[in-house]
Amino acid sequence: MISLVNRIWFLLSHKSFLWILLFVNLFGTVYGYDWYMWQLEMTEPKFWIFVPDSPTASLFFTLAIIGWLIGRNFKLIEALALITLVKYGLWAVVMNLLTMFEQGSLDPVGWMLIGSHFAMAVQAILYIPLYRFKFKHIVIAGIWTLHNDVIDYVFGQMPIYHDLMKHMQQIGYFTFWLSIACIALAYASLKRKEKRETVSL
Repeated sequence: MISLVNRIWFLLSHKSFLWILLFVNLFGTVYGYDWYMWQLEMTEPKFWIFVPDSPTASLFFTLAIIGWLIGRNFKLIEALALITLVKYGLWAVVMNLLTMFEQGSLDPVGWMLIGSHFAMAVQAILYIPLYRFKFKHIVIAGIWTLHNDVIDYVFGQMPIYHDLMKHMQQIGYFTFWLSIACIALAYASLKRKEKRETVSL
């Protein structure tokens, strides 16, 4: 079993695979920003950076991959990538499932969004061994994430799901605690890594 895990990790961390992952995430990021163009067109410019949540999360991960490929760790970017990829990956899955319950069905695009966003969350967790962020990076990434929630649900800049707008208060509450859970995940991964480093000494 350990041998199998080692082989899988060897594949996931190999530069050839990282290049593939880089282009997949880069494509997804560009596609995601294009997806949000219609909402950005009716958004005040001061809020633009806070609207396309998922593509910004995949942009963080894309930059993290670039760092790994050149032998560097962009620590703040890695913290942002882990927290926001898991958060918005799972958030989009839940929102599309809620849309299915509201409508009674879900079109192929909705299922595509579920699959792609779930993959976003999974890849963020799979690459935890490569992250080198510290506590201060988690704090900054956490502030960014919670501030984004305020912009979304206090200033009304959340991604628009027409069938779910009547549930925005409940969705905002869920999103806040999802953010807390993802920040806690980053902190737990840091403490686990620190514990392993202490034991190895």
